[in-house]
Amino acid sequence: MSASLKTVPFEDLPNADLVVDAVYEGSYDGQLGGEPLSKLVPGAGNRGGFRMNGRGDDKRYAVLFTTGEDKDWPDQIDLNTGQFVYFGDNKTPGHELHDTKKGGNKLLRNAFEWLHAAEPQRARIPPFFVFQSAPTAKSSRAIQFKGLAVPGYPGMAATDDLVAVWKTTDGQRFQNYKATFTILDVPLVPRAWLDSLRAGNPLENAPAPWRTWVEKGRYTALTSEPTTVIRTEAAQSPESPLQNAILTTIWQHFGGDSKATKRDGAFVFEQFAAHVFQLHDKRVIVDEVTRGVID
Repeated sequence: MSASLKTVPFEDLPNADLVVDAVYEGSYDGQLGGEPLSKLVPGAGNRGGFRMNGRGDDKRYAVLFTTGEDKDWPDQIDLNTGQFVYFGDNKTPGHELHDTKKGGNKLLRNAFEWLHAAEPQRARIPPFFVFQSAPTAKSSRAIQFKGLAVPGYPGMAATDDLVAVWKTTDGQRFQNYKATFTILDVPLVPRAWLDSLRAGNPLENAPAPWRTWVEKGRYTALTSEPTTVIRTEAAQSPESPLQNAILTTIWQHFGGDSKATKRDGAFVFEQFAAHVFQLHDKRVIVDEVTRGVID
């Protein structure tokens, strides 16, 4: 975990705001009672991917927790677009799609039905707080806040943002939901709003993008541009004698007075580099290498 990230110790969780990408630590003894989510978001519980506050179908708020490591159900956030894909909680055969212990799939069904109703009922949809496992040196149970989410995504059809997908385990078939959300442009969720939600006053102290979505149905996604990372000289240098020998051979072949250089070595090297890149990833197809004069 990067040292530059804001890290909130366990004892400060009850009064902490939710800051995007901040890390919230559990107790240092690693016990279940020291799990951070239940202290940070009261009433959210300390187990499972879905953690909800409220009775019946009307939830005050919900937490979507992911480890980010389940290959069968790959929850994923696109940091560039703010799109968040989250899978439901029917992950074992022998159960109907909505027959789950935590009721997560029922929550998804309701939220997306209210979103796409002839007369949308967005005010009934709880805010979804997204967290991901992020162990630190002090706390194996530490979590990271990834953002405030609402169901649906701009431009995505109502038939696509919540779909039931089939999986097979040990020869048994079953269905689970694949849900698409939008992470809103809310860098900080104030503690005051969490308190208002628990009190049943969702619009009081609410962040403006969430209020705008509830009242007008307009999404303001949290988008971001990647920074340019220039590797250090050490990071670009060979790490073993074999790597050094390979690099030396390539340099000698395409540099100096070699035959390749006499045939325009730089262009030949680009073709070679393109071929190596294709070998690295089978999904890559290089159909053209630009002429040297273009570079």
